Amino acid sequence: MKKIIVNIYIVLVFCIFFTSCTSIYTPADQIIPEHIKNIYIQPVINATNQFGIESSFTNYIIDEFMMDGRLSIVNSPNEADAIVTVTVKRYMLEPLPIYDVNGVIEQYKLWVIASVSLLDKDNNISLWTEPNLEGIQIYRDTTRRQSGDSFGDGMTEEDARQLVWAKMSRNIVRRVIKGFGSVTSISSKKVPS
Repeated sequence: MKKIIVNIYIVLVFCIFFTSCTSIYTPADQIIPEHIKNIYIQPVINATNQFGIESSFTNYIIDEFMMDGRLSIVNSPNEADAIVTVTVKRYMLEPLPIYDVNGVIEQYKLWVIASVSLLDKDNNISLWTEPNLEGIQIYRDTTRRQSGDSFGDGMTEEDARQLVWAKMSRNIVRRVIKGFGSVTSISSKKVPS
């Protein structure tokens, strides 16, 4: 009997100890500083061999900030309180092992990785950097289908790219406005070299 009471006591101590240690750590929000009222979106830098993607991505980012409306967008870094810098580091189009009846690949995965940072121009400090912001779109290729095929969910690589730009732009605006923890980079180990 004494042994059972001791075992119950040990179990209770472990339960109390482990439940007190399992509280989830949530860092305090790092909201954008109050002195930042306007922002300059530096044209996206394209560090890939994919030609011409930078202007479209830049336009998506500007449009997303305009739709949000909390910060004014200026046309020069000299007028800005903060500067957003985006560099597209990887642009990968991967065929997925899904084939049609003729053995032709039907689906692709578009995977884009960008480095994003926010510079507080007034204080000349970097407020944050997302080194591996990720955008993924899996799509069914419409350009390779046979004339008799009739699947309706297909798109072109350009369509998939526009969806990736839209998703990544929303994440960039969310990260600028809401701060730390609102968007996270993927692990550097997941980024192919």
